[in-house]
Amino acid sequence: MSAERQTQRDPRQRPEQRDARAWAWAVRATPIGPLLLAATDEGLAQVVFHAEEKTAAEAVARLTRRLGAEPMAVSSAVPGSVPSADSGTAATAESADSANSTDSADSAPVPRCAGHLAEATRQVESYFAGDTKAFTLSLDWSLTAGFNRRVLRELAAHVPFGTVVGYQDLADRVGEPGAARAVGVAMGSNPLPVVVACHRVVESGGGIGGFGGGLETKRTLLALEGVLPQPLF
Repeated sequence: MSAERQTQRDPRQRPEQRDARAWAWAVRATPIGPLLLAATDEGLAQVVFHAEEKTAAEAVARLTRRLGAEPMAVSSAVPGSVPSADSGTAATAESADSANSTDSADSAPVPRCAGHLAEATRQVESYFAGDTKAFTLSLDWSLTAGFNRRVLRELAAHVPFGTVVGYQDLADRVGEPGAARAVGVAMGSNPLPVVVACHRVVESGGGIGGFGGGLETKRTLLALEGVLPQPLF
């Protein structure tokens, strides 16, 4: 076999095996339940609602297949994360103590994915505390593409905190006036909810619309932003 042929990629090799990417994850406790945050060297790549142990484990398995690599253990960069299915990737007291016992002079540089994860964690926490009104995060858009990505980028750029937009209006904004239903599908497949705020997309007639994280979660997020009244109980 020639050297040229040896260097060619095996067409039977899965895409995620060809382009393995460094990434890390952590689970944060929030007022809407645990959120799983996952970041690559490009930025925040996924947010997963209701990330109890089983859901978190399934999400990590999917991302491992999609990104072609096991997540990095970067727990010391994400303070306050709650323990989850894999103590090697979620922050735990044991792993944080182990990291802190290492001489800082001999420590390896913090991977970029860990830095993005730590910053996303900080801003999400600040958002739920009522302090952050606009996320200023590097985002990895690789888990969405085509029309869905166009719609989500428009949403992220031009529908700010405390406002809402209709499905039809959002379709019009991306130059696809007949695609209001497809906008709903794009919102349902959003890999970055909360940060790319699909909870701000509502029905043109005044209805709240659907939501992948559940309608109660959508109401809570809209109430946090002042669009809906806070619940009495």
